[in-house]
Amino acid sequence: MLDWKIYRQQLIDTIGQIARLSPDVVRGYNTLSASGAKTNHLEPKTRELIALAVAVSLRCDGCITTHTDAAIKQGASKEEIAEALGVAVSINAGAALVYSARVMDAYEAHAESAVPAMK
Repeated sequence: MLDWKIYRQQLIDTIGQIARLSPDVVRGYNTLSASGAKTNHLEPKTRELIALAVAVSLRCDGCITTHTDAAIKQGASKEEIAEALGVAVSINAGAALVYSARVMDAYEAHAESAVPAMK
């Protein structure tokens, strides 16, 4: 298993290097990242739980370690995190089902004009 604490620190260090090379990119990211918190429509813990579900959906290890740490600091329990991850699982399964329907639709469109293969 990955040592998440070491990995998080490595990311912080490497992103620091990127910030020195391209400060506007990292500054823009930080502005975007902080913008949701300014409205205060969602509690910080809720935002972190959403971030974890999205992190899993996007398969972003950096997001996972960062937002797991933040969720814990915002008071999220293991059970709350598990529930948020359950949402990610169901949404991803639903997305796969929806895209499966798209494949079937594409099949129908292609099959209408396809010439059968000769044996």
